[in-house]
Amino acid sequence: MAKTKKPVRRLGVVVPIGALRGTEPSAVGEYLDLIELSSLCADMGLGLIQILPVNDTGYESSPYSALTAFALHPLYIRLSELDEAAPFAGKIAELNAEFHRERRFPYYRVLRAKMELLRAIYTANQTSVLKDAEKGKLAAWIAGHPWVIPYAVFRRLKTAHNETSWKDWDSGAKAKTGTAQARIQALWADPALRAEHVFWAWLQKALDDQFSRAAKAVRDAGILLEGDLPILMNEDSCDVWAHRNLFRLELSAGAPPDMYSPEGQNWGFPVYNWEEQAADNYDWWKRRLEAAGNYYGAYRIDHVLGFFRIWASSRADRSSALGRFVPYLPLSGKELEKLGFSPERIRWLSLPHIPTGEVWDALRAGFGNGVPEAECAAEAGRVFTSALERIGNEELWVFKPTITGEKDIYSLGLSPTASAFLVKAWQNRLLLEYEHGKFTPVWYYRFSRAWASLGAEEREALDKLLERRREDSEVLWEQKGEELLSTLIAASPMLPCAEDLGAVPDCVPRVLSKLGILGLRVVRWFRRWGEAGEPYVPFDQYPEQSVCTLAVHDSSTMREWWDKEADQNMVSGFLGMPSLPKVYNPGTAKLVFKHAAASASRFRVFQIQDVLDLSRKWYSDHPADDRINVPGIANEFNWTYRLPASIPELRADTELIHSVRELAG
Repeated sequence: MAKTKKPVRRLGVVVPIGALRGTEPSAVGEYLDLIELSSLCADMGLGLIQILPVNDTGYESSPYSALTAFALHPLYIRLSELDEAAPFAGKIAELNAEFHRERRFPYYRVLRAKMELLRAIYTANQTSVLKDAEKGKLAAWIAGHPWVIPYAVFRRLKTAHNETSWKDWDSGAKAKTGTAQARIQALWADPALRAEHVFWAWLQKALDDQFSRAAKAVRDAGILLEGDLPILMNEDSCDVWAHRNLFRLELSAGAPPDMYSPEGQNWGFPVYNWEEQAADNYDWWKRRLEAAGNYYGAYRIDHVLGFFRIWASSRADRSSALGRFVPYLPLSGKELEKLGFSPERIRWLSLPHIPTGEVWDALRAGFGNGVPEAECAAEAGRVFTSALERIGNEELWVFKPTITGEKDIYSLGLSPTASAFLVKAWQNRLLLEYEHGKFTPVWYYRFSRAWASLGAEEREALDKLLERRREDSEVLWEQKGEELLSTLIAASPMLPCAEDLGAVPDCVPRVLSKLGILGLRVVRWFRRWGEAGEPYVPFDQYPEQSVCTLAVHDSSTMREWWDKEADQNMVSGFLGMPSLPKVYNPGTAKLVFKHAAASASRFRVFQIQDVLDLSRKWYSDHPADDRINVPGIANEFNWTYRLPASIPELRADTELIHSVRELAG
């Protein structure tokens, strides 16, 4: 009987490509810098390199907001390695010299400068490149990568429309769903547009060549390269534009309300139309995995919960307070009537009702005592006439049929006080009727006016019905999640890992365990929630089928967490030490890493900036400077982290190398 092969335990680092600094000065980290990084990791005894997403995001710096699921980001190309780049060596050196000393790279400026040089290099060699695209290596590459055709057409159109969303393009560029593919092929074949389309194909082949070369070097060093595949696609992406039938554009994905986001999170990404995707046996996902498999031996599924169910809200809303789980088995009007609710009372449960006095009270409170009554009265008049309609002769109002969501309320031009009041009133309902006769509970339904009006028996009956529906829906989520993830696993030899953070239903860990997908365990959040003191889970009790880490790209670094956020007494007890330094230092780092590296998890993977804190030589003045991203904020800081030194300089730090080798051993 053949023995089952024991899974390989690996210690590794997480790093954004843009953070790397190689031997030669560069404006930003590049794919080929992975070659030097793999050599450094081999010296350290590490067996895994995990990178953030590297698909083209255009002029959006977040790697989780891609323009494409297939094309690579031009930001990370090494211009000097292009066959046609020799005459431009001076300009390339100037570009790198201008930016390479920056503490964090200026994303927009670097990308703009690189794209201008790429355009110049292409223009100087356009005749030969066009010939190569007809009958040459480029032609063969295009034939083997058919996704580049819609991508090239999309990128040309986006450039022509000043980088605006495809939803704002002229009608000819948007093309209807039924004719999209034919329209794309016609545009690709148009001789007048040929040179611009080939530019994008030529660029993608060059990127593929460089990334493939780097990925091979990582493999040859005996190191597993893990990529990151965000589950969702940007609405303004080539994939949504070209395959609108695969997405539900009327819905926006996000997360339900919690203590950090009381109105939930609205990410703006469309949700998948899984029925349409199932019709062609999930061909788009299979092709996406095939493309990723050209580089990676493992992949991280960002927000794996989305394969089970996704929190989705109407495009008419800004927040996701009135979101719902998709899929979800809804309540029907007949079921509610069986509980004793008449059609009129169902309307009361599912539509917000506003007493006249509440409008006045809200405006007076918001305007303050110094505002004349006449001004308050004028604003109240605008509220009643523009947003609300009265129910008969009652002092009770509902929203006009023209108000379909929060965006309509904000568009009325009312005062901030009035708009905020109306948005809260809009959210004040027990049930959401998202389709005719289909109802789902609102997240805050227990705080609604309708819930407060129910009798004790009515509340109990409704609660029981909602609980049964939740249980039935969780069965559905488990079936859907297992079906979708099984399809992905069968389509690729890459090892799947999952980001399964947050409040997940019980079915998620069951399915991940059954399918052999590694879950994520972040030390600071892996605790016995609900128990007295909410203790940390001991490292030896981590699941083998998991990835252990100290921090993630959306969190503070380990050093910042230790200095500003952690409960020192609790952490000391967890690590088995009577006391620990209040301020993080290399000794503390070694102790923390020693425990985490010895966890039972198959992979123990740490952010590279956390690893560098094993040596005080690379400490930033402020630990917050080493963060990759601060969620909920759009600025030039996010996603632009760079290493404090070049890889050769890090390699010369024998203390650092020795410390990591001890952990790996």
